Amino acid sequence: MTIELPDIIADYFAADSKKGSDAVAACFADDAVVRDEGHSYNGVEAIRQWKADASTKYTYTVEPFAISREGDRTVVTSHLEGDFPGATADLRYYFRLEGGKIADLEIVQ
Repeated sequence: MTIELPDIIADYFAADSKKGSDAVAACFADDAVVRDEGHSYNGVEAIRQWKADASTKYTYTVEPFAISREGDRTVVTSHLEGDFPGATADLRYYFRLEGGKIADLEIVQ
């Protein structure tokens, strides 16, 4: 299924699929925050390192399949497959956008 994602969110998933930590980080505002697996990453440099670490630790694919709104956040549900514990998962990505960039991202199962 193909869904229509806001441009910056589409850019994020495209960069993630290429394992490009610099390209992923470029999607975020300077003071953005990412929350994933019980950790918070504050600022572009910490986000770049988070993505670089995840990309070397695991091999995976991500396929967004649903989009909705919750208040000021865009929620994208995606199917992941890879060599991480459990091998498959459906995750929800809660994006808050500001000024054409991602200001906040929370990833939950």
